[in-house]
Amino acid sequence: MSLVKKPVNGMKDILPLEMQIRDYVQSVIKETYRSFGFTPIETPCMEHIENLSNKQGGENEKLIFKVLKRGEKLRLDTAQSEGDLVDFGMRYDLTVPLARFYASHANDLPSPFKALQIGNVWRADRPQRGRYRQLMQCDIDILGEPSNLAEIELILATTMTLGRLGFRGFEVRINERRILKAMAAYSGFAQEDYDTVFIILDKMDKIGMEGVVAELAQAGFAKQSVETYMELFAGVQKAQDGISYLADTLGEYLEADVVSSMKEISESVNACKAAEFALVFDPTLVRGMSYYTGTIFEIAIPEFGGSCGGGGRYDKMIGNFTGKDVPACGFSIGFERIILLLLESGFEVPQQPKKTAYLIEKGYPGEKLAQVIAQAQEARKDGQQVLVVRMNKNKKFQKEQLSKEGYEEFVEFFNR
Repeated sequence: MSLVKKPVNGMKDILPLEMQIRDYVQSVIKETYRSFGFTPIETPCMEHIENLSNKQGGENEKLIFKVLKRGEKLRLDTAQSEGDLVDFGMRYDLTVPLARFYASHANDLPSPFKALQIGNVWRADRPQRGRYRQLMQCDIDILGEPSNLAEIELILATTMTLGRLGFRGFEVRINERRILKAMAAYSGFAQEDYDTVFIILDKMDKIGMEGVVAELAQAGFAKQSVETYMELFAGVQKAQDGISYLADTLGEYLEADVVSSMKEISESVNACKAAEFALVFDPTLVRGMSYYTGTIFEIAIPEFGGSCGGGGRYDKMIGNFTGKDVPACGFSIGFERIILLLLESGFEVPQQPKKTAYLIEKGYPGEKLAQVIAQAQEARKDGQQVLVVRMNKNKKFQKEQLSKEGYEEFVEFFNR
């Protein structure tokens, strides 16, 4: 029986060229985020299944890779439920582990705490372009800051990072959970139906307004409520200032501080942004995670045709671990999709050190080999990347392969 030579579906091997770009992108992300005062941390790839299955992760909780109990704890013959078989799960994002981390170490951390996490997460998802079952996430979060300073800093840090990677003309779409709820209440939807309404609304970019109307009607909602709801979205599209339009229309349904906060975020970001992008108010933006409590945002890059990152405020999550709520807000760059776009555009890592290959013919005398290695060491001290390898019989093919990995110069050492 032959062994399978391909990776697990939805996971991939990473070749040297892509790895070079990934390392570069990570370095830009870390350098930029550190300049905003974010501190790197790391959390384990596994969490207790109770932490991951606490009804805060939305649809992602259906995608958890669950880990069987091991050894004496695993009793298949007496198991009656999943809880008898499973105790851990692979993390599906970095936010839930961060909340658990902060709950465990808050006394040892400054307040507010600005966290930077880069790490793999796992989702039993249906693989497609830019969507994998193992993926790298890059998150920044501000914990303990109740004001919209957190949102402003997160948007500016993330967009500056994208600008440094060469992205232009993208959008940061922004909305507020309390605006979503105010619009639903004004339209006459019952509070217990909000989640259903929002799940349907979240499909707006895929099925359009007519599709949303049809699904709301199919779900049994009153025609008058659906019509009023759609009129609000149409009004925002026509208005010069969508937030002001909703403030005037919704009246007491929408808290005044929500309006003022959204305007402050918009004014501050637009006054200080360091990249070419547009901050766009989008009342159809939902973000599927049920843990969001306030501002939500998403990155839309035209070349991808979909979301390339997002986040928002989740002030209630840490309280699930400690019993005391802590203000929290985060933003995650869609790392894998960014890498995909850079690869498709033929991106080359700038300012790479010179790469030289020393090719040593078979049988090269040992007393001279030490001299070659010493020569390579001197070149490395000057910042060059030097590869010392034996010369293949097919030297031309060997050079072609090394050229693909960025080697520009070849020095040959013959046994003569």
